Amino acid sequence: MNMKRRKFLGIMAGTSVVVSLASVLAQGVKSHAQQLSGAVAERFRRRSQEAEARGLAEPFKGVTTNGNVVSGLFPIRSTGVSTAPIRRSADAFLATLTPKQRSKTIFSVDDPEWRKWMNQHFYIRQGTGFYEMTESQRKVAFNLLRASLSAKGLEQSRDIMRLNHTLGELNNNNFDEYGEWLYWLTVMGTPSDTEPWGWQLDGHHLIVNYFVLGDQVVMTPTFMGSEPVTANSGRYKGTTVLQNEQNKGLTLINALNNAQRKKAIIEVSKTRNNSVGEAFSDNIVLDYAGIRAAEFTAEQKKQLLDLIGEYVGNMRDGHAEVKMSEVRQHLDETRFAWIGETKPNSVFYYRIYSPVILIEFDHQTPIALRYLERDQPTREHIHSVVRTPNGNDYGKDLLRQHYQQHPHPHRH
Repeated sequence: MNMKRRKFLGIMAGTSVVVSLASVLAQGVKSHAQQLSGAVAERFRRRSQEAEARGLAEPFKGVTTNGNVVSGLFPIRSTGVSTAPIRRSADAFLATLTPKQRSKTIFSVDDPEWRKWMNQHFYIRQGTGFYEMTESQRKVAFNLLRASLSAKGLEQSRDIMRLNHTLGELNNNNFDEYGEWLYWLTVMGTPSDTEPWGWQLDGHHLIVNYFVLGDQVVMTPTFMGSEPVTANSGRYKGTTVLQNEQNKGLTLINALNNAQRKKAIIEVSKTRNNSVGEAFSDNIVLDYAGIRAAEFTAEQKKQLLDLIGEYVGNMRDGHAEVKMSEVRQHLDETRFAWIGETKPNSVFYYRIYSPVILIEFDHQTPIALRYLERDQPTREHIHSVVRTPNGNDYGKDLLRQHYQQHPHPHRH
């Protein structure tokens, strides 16, 4: 097995089984979730392989409304916002890795590894896991996130990781499958001030794809979610996430008049999971639905931009403003769609969609919180996804243009 496709996974502190590195290598690709039994390990491995086979069956095109990519939306240009701190932080992280860690963490900038991410906890991931890092490595890894994300984005990411520990606590201290450190980092390409590169954070309910070219940044696809959404007990009691995204969405739908709501609400009953842009959905064809922002009042447009800013604002401030400027240019084309009721405690789904951004927020049915009613969407399980339609997820349109301008004869 190629070293890049191999994981050297151990057991988190506090588990009762100690597995040596040699035994992990002998057993092949494993994660904490796969230490439970041979049958479980094989099932997780098979599910991961099947998901990749389906999801990568077609070459990348990107999210479109009708199967055709709208060109010219994402030119290579200078933003005036330096990415040097991100590059320095990535170099510092890579410098801490052992040769074995580097071999499974570094990929080429155009490697299909970009597209191999998944929210579900069973997925076999690549890179170096936070659980296997030394304290000094973990500190430097978080410095990379700190340099790349806003304070809000970093805090929300950390809180999602903490709530994954809470989920383990709520499942009889099952830290083989759920835990704060079951997240992996990979680096694509060589960190550079001029050449394309990037990094990916991948784990349960938290995925960040971060592409860099010069002083341009594309931070999609990004997935942030949690089950539970709030820790009511345990080590991280009081931690909560995605409340602004939830509450501001509800405020916006209730700011619409009756005629506007009739256009925005595409289904009045929320009975299932509605998100469509999650893992291995890079090429979804998703038509516009809901109400056009061109029909909003000035105040409603302001509320919409504020809601979009909750998601875009997970990027470091300068690049978030660059993206918001792009969003504003297409504001009148932006659609807002809603599924569900609009009462204070309703469960719902909403979608914000324009040529340059796709945002989904979804109250999901329970998976691991077994005390909740099955098959009924709950506020205790939230998924959110941000994508860049028309071919620029993972910065791929920027990368395509870069290769046109600077041919790379040894691409692989």
